[in-house]
Amino acid sequence: MPVMSDSRLVAANATVENILSGKLHEFISGMNAARIRVFMTSSATGINASLLVGGESFCQDQLVSGANRFPIDPDDFLVEGGGFAGDRILLSLRNTTGGALTTITRVVIDPAG
Repeated sequence: MPVMSDSRLVAANATVENILSGKLHEFISGMNAARIRVFMTSSATGINASLLVGGESFCQDQLVSGANRFPIDPDDFLVEGGGFAGDRILLSLRNTTGGALTTITRVVIDPAG
């Protein structure tokens, strides 16, 4: 069960295209199919997230919890999606506020089946 985590400062009115870029499990590998679960929090309300897996949208511009702590299961669950070997997991963030906000993300990849 691969896990990726990220802490990111998102500037005011800015977008981060893929917070998983360059991470070891950005592309699904080692399994035929996978279930991807995303848990996320922000330092305050105003961050929206989008999830694409293999080009399929599972979440588009959805509000992230402003709990300001490391995300916990199930409280900070954002979205679940699925993919196949070789699919890219693309998780983008958009700050809708006039100030910089910090996000904390945990992505869990489980074999499907």
